[in-house]
Amino acid sequence: MAHMNFKRGVLAAAAGLLFASAAHAGGLERGGYNIDLLFDPSDYAAEASATYVNPQRELNNVQDINPLNGTPGGPSDGVRETESYWVPRVGIKAGIGEGFDCMADYSQPWGAHSKPGLNWAGANDNSETKVESDNYAATCSYKWAVGPGQFRVIGGVFYQEVGGFKERLVSPAIPVLGLSGVGRLDLEGDGWGWRAGVAYEIPEYAVRASLVYNSAVDLDNLSGSIDLRDVALGRGPGGRPIIGTKYDVTGFASMPDSLELKVQSGIAPDWVAFGSVKWTDWSQLQVLNFCPGTSSPLTPCTSLNLLYRDGWTISGGIGHKFTDKLSGAASITWDRGTSHGFGTQTDTWTFGSGLSYAATENLEFRLAGAVGILTGGSSGPQTFNGQPVGTDVKYDFDDDFFAAVSTSVKIKF
Repeated sequence: MAHMNFKRGVLAAAAGLLFASAAHAGGLERGGYNIDLLFDPSDYAAEASATYVNPQRELNNVQDINPLNGTPGGPSDGVRETESYWVPRVGIKAGIGEGFDCMADYSQPWGAHSKPGLNWAGANDNSETKVESDNYAATCSYKWAVGPGQFRVIGGVFYQEVGGFKERLVSPAIPVLGLSGVGRLDLEGDGWGWRAGVAYEIPEYAVRASLVYNSAVDLDNLSGSIDLRDVALGRGPGGRPIIGTKYDVTGFASMPDSLELKVQSGIAPDWVAFGSVKWTDWSQLQVLNFCPGTSSPLTPCTSLNLLYRDGWTISGGIGHKFTDKLSGAASITWDRGTSHGFGTQTDTWTFGSGLSYAATENLEFRLAGAVGILTGGSSGPQTFNGQPVGTDVKYDFDDDFFAAVSTSVKIKF
């Protein structure tokens, strides 16, 4: 292999670009997991990034199909389902002795925000749902010479906090009594996970191949409350409404494990090619039930119906060094939708580009952008373990658009 006139900035531009492109993947993925900082050849490096994502999913032909719901008002076409969001990430890496590297980072790997509101035909199914997460990780590696390059073993642990809420129209509003008819589910939980992997690098030619597995995170203590204090659950003596209450519930969920292969190589002077394949076990999130210690007509159970299938994400691209300070990259990403007949997460195609500018030997700035297509489909009732799911509403959606912008700064010495 001929020696490549290769600078780190090309891979820096590629790294920022892939993060922007992957910030709207399937399931509950936001930032996912990223340990690229661990491979920085500097003795010490610190990096901070922020990505803004603006998905534009709209629902059409919405029909409330549950006869017990009555007929909610509001439009049935052009209903904006998605909300824009930010994805932050902060990391610090240090070389420790001969062959050892360690990094600590904070990220928000999981999240979702759907807010069609109360003024649409499917308000009995969802008015707002939001999921948030915080991830604190420590990852280390040890490398040694093998052939023309170096082999690296990787291991780490992470702690996650996950929480969120869902609101929907449970009963008709009764303004004279100050009742909105909206019920709310609040949940939070936490758990630990681990990662392990291997990598092989030939830095002279910008060659790297890595395979990293991230374990599932069991949220054994997932708990919260159901608030029905604005809901009329029925009629009592004399026709007086029976008002709901607020009560505690518990349940279980497991955030998914994943396996990711990344490869890169110099292909000509000042040029590099890169790609990745990732599998994520979203199919373990199907129907999540949450119940009180003892259920009753006044304290019923509820569920979050997801019915996800496993996610696959494939990316590829090229990078080029324009000058000693400026490098750029471009990529295309396909993400297989986790929804299949229920929900709006169909296949996504993303096209992105990014720039890296080395202001000094120790300071580097990145800017990346991506645009994508959310493919169309439909959502309706399904069956899970012999039981009907999604029997409140059905709807269609066309191909929609999303955009993302990512900025980051790295200091190394």
